[in-house]
Amino acid sequence: MLMKSGFRLFQIIVLMAGLFFYNTASAQQKTVEGRVLDNVSGTPLVGASVAVKGTEIGVLTNATGQFSLSVPANANQLTISFSGYANQDVNIGSSKLEIRLIVASSSLADVVVIGYGTTRKKDLTGSVATLSSKDFVKGALTTPEQLIQGKVAGVQITSNSGAPGAGSTIRIRGGSSLNASNDPLIVLDGMPLDNGGIAGQANPLALINPNDIESFTILKDASAAAIYGSRASNGVIMITTRKGAKGRPLINFNSQLSVGVIAKKADVLTGDEMRSFVNANGNASLKALLGSENTDWQNEIYQNAISSDNNISVSGSFKNLPYRVSLGYLNQDGILKTGNLTRYTAGVNLNPTFFKNHLKVDFSVKSSLSKNVFANEGAIGSAVNFDPTQPVYSAKSDFGGYWEWLDPASATGLKALAPKNPLGILMQRDDRSNVMRHVANVVVDYKFHFLPALRAVVNAGVDMAEGNGTIVVPEQAASAFKRFKDPNNVFHGGVNNEYRQTRQNSYLNAYLNYGADFKAIKTKLDLTAGYEFQDYLTTNYNFPDKTFDNTIVNSPNFEFDKPQYRLASTLARANFNVMDKYLVTASIRQDGSSKFNEANRFGLFPSAALAWKISEESFLKNSRTTLKKSKTFTKT
Repeated sequence: MLMKSGFRLFQIIVLMAGLFFYNTASAQQKTVEGRVLDNVSGTPLVGASVAVKGTEIGVLTNATGQFSLSVPANANQLTISFSGYANQDVNIGSSKLEIRLIVASSSLADVVVIGYGTTRKKDLTGSVATLSSKDFVKGALTTPEQLIQGKVAGVQITSNSGAPGAGSTIRIRGGSSLNASNDPLIVLDGMPLDNGGIAGQANPLALINPNDIESFTILKDASAAAIYGSRASNGVIMITTRKGAKGRPLINFNSQLSVGVIAKKADVLTGDEMRSFVNANGNASLKALLGSENTDWQNEIYQNAISSDNNISVSGSFKNLPYRVSLGYLNQDGILKTGNLTRYTAGVNLNPTFFKNHLKVDFSVKSSLSKNVFANEGAIGSAVNFDPTQPVYSAKSDFGGYWEWLDPASATGLKALAPKNPLGILMQRDDRSNVMRHVANVVVDYKFHFLPALRAVVNAGVDMAEGNGTIVVPEQAASAFKRFKDPNNVFHGGVNNEYRQTRQNSYLNAYLNYGADFKAIKTKLDLTAGYEFQDYLTTNYNFPDKTFDNTIVNSPNFEFDKPQYRLASTLARANFNVMDKYLVTASIRQDGSSKFNEANRFGLFPSAALAWKISEESFLKNSRTTLKKSKTFTKT
């Protein structure tokens, strides 16, 4: 009894102590809530940083621009910052705040990313378009180019097919070559990507998670793109991924479930309509071929495609190290049965600064694993042409049980030119691939202490990819039945092939940039000069062509081949702004490629552009109409 009373007294003492410390801690903290909006439109600013001034105590706003932050009782001010807006200090006068940020004079609305640097939009002499996350296409999207489809004049994005991850064909102001590639150059966080594709992946951009992308910049004309040299003859698409911001960690999770259905099927005859027509117009031999079924072959090969897209990211800062870590999982079925794409993505962005912002480092790693199951698209044409009076399955085990047109007199037992069972074509082919891709680069930007107008930028990175897969068709499949006869006159059918390819793109770029404003002569000057080197190495593994039972049909001469080429370039650009009226941009680049012989290895690509902001002239100074007249000379 005494022990029970003592234990109860101990519980009361612990409870009272806990209440004391809780009240003391609560007295030392207070909660501030509020919302961060755009000053003009009132649009919520998602991911704005809200921090106690002079401390690392902070948080990011949520999807509606709201925040809730526990701050020390003696805290007086909050500092609110958001990319493209001027920082604002706010007094903590109440527990509910509404903060409206003003667009900074050097905001994203006025500053655009160009090749090897940035410039003010009103100082552009070339054709450049910029889209940020607020401009992106909404909905169930699986590849990056779908974010800007139909959003940029002069940029045509056409879907290659309805297959999962099939991607799109991108054309900027049409094509420029009959035989060579017309694809634009893709630059991811300052690193040019290898657009050659990888075995086992129809679209190289499908390996990038759209949820990690912050903005697109499209360089459309020769004046804007010439700084990238010969590779930019079809335009340049520059992709910038999301980065962290100072403040407490913000966890963002989104999940999307969608269902795709076939929009419209080809209008073909039903089984009854086919029989009616043949019985009315056909001869006896044609009537004898008719079956008794009403098979909708398009219904047999198509399905409702369920897609699930899940993404989680954590962004914030650890002391003076802003970071963003993201994970993504996509599982997308195809409209055509058996088609599927499963993609796993991961990304890390680190953006520390040192020496009072004189040294900035941007480090990013993006990795993905894509598992593809490719449906045999030959089933689509067969479904439109196949006889709707015939059944899907036969009563026999031949050809996997699928009904086929037979001819006992032929060596295979199949009619030579007859179409094959659409569902059999689809279900009797197992075409799979696994593709991994890793893109990593680090950008070091140093602003010299003795001359802040001078910057040195070094960008080094690597783009590695590996694709491998198998194509298996069983020997009883009509599409590959008895396709090979060995020396002993024994037939072998089916397919059991494999493939593998690796790619490695190493990149190095270094340049100096000098920007100065000479107010005495009302002239702004921006000079850039640098060097760039890229090494492309591809390894193609050659495997024998085999039947289903591993009988070798033919063998390659080489186990693998390793094509490799290198690009080495020097570049320079000068931008002049005189009196904020007259703009001159001149750039020159010398490209050297190991693909050519030594006598013709280098090419020179100059560009010049002039612009006159007539709206700044005194006679139009107060006019609301803004006119810009420009002339451009380029050689690409």
